[in-house]
Amino acid sequence: MKALTWRGPRDVRVENVPDPKLEADTDAIIRVTSSGICGSDLHLYEVLAPFLDPGDILGHEPMGVVEETGSAVADIAPGDRVVVPFNIACGHCWMCERRLFAQCETTQVREHGSGAALFGYTKLYGSVPGAQAEYLRVPQAQFGPIKVPEGPPDEQFVYLSDVLPTAWQAVEYADVPKGGTVAVFGLGPIGQMAARIALHHGFRAIGVDRVPERLNMAERHGVRTIDAAQRDDVADAVRELTDGRGADSVIDAVGMEAHGSPVAELGQKIAGVLPDAVAEPLMSKAGIDRLSALYECIDSVRRAGTISLSGVYGGMADPMPMLTLFDKGVRIAMGQAHVKRWIPDLLPLVGHESDPLGVRDLTTHHLPLDEAPNAYDIFQRKVDGAIKILLEP
Repeated sequence: MKALTWRGPRDVRVENVPDPKLEADTDAIIRVTSSGICGSDLHLYEVLAPFLDPGDILGHEPMGVVEETGSAVADIAPGDRVVVPFNIACGHCWMCERRLFAQCETTQVREHGSGAALFGYTKLYGSVPGAQAEYLRVPQAQFGPIKVPEGPPDEQFVYLSDVLPTAWQAVEYADVPKGGTVAVFGLGPIGQMAARIALHHGFRAIGVDRVPERLNMAERHGVRTIDAAQRDDVADAVRELTDGRGADSVIDAVGMEAHGSPVAELGQKIAGVLPDAVAEPLMSKAGIDRLSALYECIDSVRRAGTISLSGVYGGMADPMPMLTLFDKGVRIAMGQAHVKRWIPDLLPLVGHESDPLGVRDLTTHHLPLDEAPNAYDIFQRKVDGAIKILLEP
């Protein structure tokens, strides 16, 4: 089959690799029909190179058609149309029973002290072959895959794999008070949907970004925007819109791809080219994230407000302004999305003809798998209006 493989920093290639096979009675094989490129895939494209091996298959936002199932898989069958959550969970362990699926104890990668295994996401999360491919082996398929109806286009459901649950959890974790305001930093796919979900809940949403296409998309859905490229004082701009206090809640949907941290950016690039034996401890212990967006979030949230982190950070020892956080009484909530926890809330909305969350207005590019290297390039450089790209094998 064809699959997108990682070969080095900013070097991904579509190559022929062996077809996946059932390896356990809880496996399924899926013929992939669509697979998204996620902002966190860009971390693999450049930043997290020390934790990848040449030939690793990328991608964790798939949907497709079931081809084959193991003997222990009863809820899906060949021919079913399914979405596959990005985290791999068993559904029955201590964590899963508490709906903490991103911490599944059956698939935790204890060797690296990580939570549940993820598709296509480095040795830190199990080195599970990813979904930017023609076929995908799905472990724990007795629980994971989500059946969706035939008929509507993939883009109406594929975001249940990651984008929508991550955005929904970001809003839940933000703990916005009734009638309150949430500021969303970063209007990529997660930020776009988090802002729309906030509006759906009846909150006021302010979106912050510097890319015109992203700002325009958010405005189409009723989000009040701040162009960070035009304002040096973003936190002041947020306060101007919130009676001088700051937002009740702030969502960081940026993570370590933030602008404005040149030293951290240099550290990331250096780590990307060092030998793995040197780079891995540097990434694990040194503070090399670009924290400018997080600092803006801390400045923009009102006293006794909440910050919800959905952006991915990689450093282990980044400096945090603990005095400011303590003095302001800020609460912080974060973590990988517990995808299946939020599906009962999301599926009726996604499947509704009125499209209340506007999922049909998120994909900017439908590209064949063969064009994946170019897709990564334009997404990373934020050119050609690329906000969300779906690859179609």
